[in-house]
Amino acid sequence: MLPDRDAPPEAPLIAMVGPTGSGKSELALALAGALPAEIINCDSVQMYRYLDIGTAKLRPEQRRGIPHHMIDVAAPDELVTAGDYARRVRPLLAEILARGRIPLVVGGTGFYLRALLDGLFRGPTRNPALRARLCERERRRPGSLHRILSRLDRPSAARIHPRDVHKLIRAVEVCLLARRPLSELLGEGRERLEGFRPLKIGLDPPRPLLYARLEARCRAIFEAGLIDEVRRILARGYPPTSKALEALGYRQALEVLQGRLEPEEALRLTQRETRHYAKRQWTWFRRDPSIEWFAGFGDDEGLQRAVAVRLSAYLRSFPDFAHLALLLEASASSPGRPNPSAC
Repeated sequence: MLPDRDAPPEAPLIAMVGPTGSGKSELALALAGALPAEIINCDSVQMYRYLDIGTAKLRPEQRRGIPHHMIDVAAPDELVTAGDYARRVRPLLAEILARGRIPLVVGGTGFYLRALLDGLFRGPTRNPALRARLCERERRRPGSLHRILSRLDRPSAARIHPRDVHKLIRAVEVCLLARRPLSELLGEGRERLEGFRPLKIGLDPPRPLLYARLEARCRAIFEAGLIDEVRRILARGYPPTSKALEALGYRQALEVLQGRLEPEEALRLTQRETRHYAKRQWTWFRRDPSIEWFAGFGDDEGLQRAVAVRLSAYLRSFPDFAHLALLLEASASSPGRPNPSAC
């Protein structure tokens, strides 16, 4: 079959994924510093304003002058869905290309990345009355929504955390209204991203080393004032039920302020839940056969060189961007300095 000569040419799009703490930010900075590239955040928690200490969010002075997008774009009590993310980022991709730069999507929220690249199904319209009943049921009987979803749609229940009430409500709502499992509907009617040929790079550090880093990072964020940061968010008038305060570390810090946990217990729970979260991220991304995996952390110079070589070959396959491969090759021998706050 001959190619469609009227179809728009494909453009490069680089996605960098992996578990939390694997060094995605540092690798992205090293690559974006060698290319004309702009970084698009794909970490759902870094989108929230005022959540800085517990998110490993790079401060402006740490971004090395590289444009970053989708950071600090939502209020703590605002719900940002995967569909919202995709609708905001897709126009950004075209804008970045128009500036002669390459979009570099970086983060560990796999559902958001899938929404961006593969699109989301068009599910039933939200039913406020049903959602209110489901919310009240969960309030009265914590864990009940996850048990209901396990009966209605076991695959969806396996991927949604039992404490992620927002996702549980939507999943149960869809199953009840559509009279079909959400997991079946997810593959139907998607609007895939057109005009791009993405390259997905995955970071795969040794688990024992990653867990050690995560435990140290959790302790560091508590010592840096995570509990005070939550106190300041509440002082701004945001309620304890704000979506952002459900995030790892923030939920535990909030419980300290509510007198339900001691600080050391909150730290221990955060460390445990962060390890579990990293495991879930590995499981999610391992299901995607299109991801090219690199063993190690993103701040490792050897890994940075290996990824630069792969990206060089990738860019050479785009006539309009092949010249950028030379920039990567030139930088392969002098990667960026490691940043201890890299996520």
